[in-house]
Amino acid sequence: MFILMKTEGFAEVMKGLFKNRYNKAVAALSLLGIVMYGVGMFAAKETQPLAVSVMLHAKNENWGLGFGAEGKPPTGNASADELKKYNAYFIGDTDKKDIYLTFDCGYENGNTEPILDALKKHNVKATFFVVGNFLETSPDIVRRIVEEGHTVGNHTYHHLDMSSISSVESFSKEVGDVESLFKEITGTDMIKYYRPPQGKYSIENLKMAQDMGYTTFFWSLAYVDWYQDKQPTKDEAFGKLLKRIHPGAVVLLHSTSSTNAQILDELLTKWEEMGYTIKPLAELVQTTQE
Repeated sequence: MFILMKTEGFAEVMKGLFKNRYNKAVAALSLLGIVMYGVGMFAAKETQPLAVSVMLHAKNENWGLGFGAEGKPPTGNASADELKKYNAYFIGDTDKKDIYLTFDCGYENGNTEPILDALKKHNVKATFFVVGNFLETSPDIVRRIVEEGHTVGNHTYHHLDMSSISSVESFSKEVGDVESLFKEITGTDMIKYYRPPQGKYSIENLKMAQDMGYTTFFWSLAYVDWYQDKQPTKDEAFGKLLKRIHPGAVVLLHSTSSTNAQILDELLTKWEEMGYTIKPLAELVQTTQE
């Protein structure tokens, strides 16, 4: 509305339309439509918090975050309380300076082991959400992850848009095939932690995962680190990961990132100097259920 009203000549056009009876009616209806559109846009803007609070009820969603002041928790496109109904989480206790570190493992390109070295140096336990390709090509690294006390979670076998899957059978196969191969490699059952690929989900998916005994984890801090041929610089990475860290943060990093492999030792040191403690995801669930 406001763009149109500012367009040069708008007043002249409307004046011309009011010159005869027919055009008066057309102009009046047009003007009414423009006004109503503007009111609707204003109302939508003013009620944005309400829109955020009900977005979880839409059929399909892409997980997203809104950041405010530096060091403060972000808002998600669903609240922690809403997600909890489906045994899903994106953030921990925002009164405690705890961090929950997670990695999404789409494939292996030489960066996971330096990441594991940094975690071992700092005695930090993380969660690695793996797909089928990672399990197929890197069983030795999977075994190392488990042997060093980290958790392996389920990121589905083919990294599909799970929000488009409405069949329980198809959903079950995507996560079940990861479970089977993980057990074949490690001899142990996979802990039932699930992360939707690309953060794409639906209420039906969350219920399916819940019915299968899974806890779903989104995140409250991530940055663009997944383009192998366009990796962020160290300064760009720290600009996001230090300024946006917050109490209760669930941090998502990608194990394919050469930047993450290079900076993780220093990053963990800086977080520790800021007073943060890095804890396993199991403690997030325990803390939020108390």
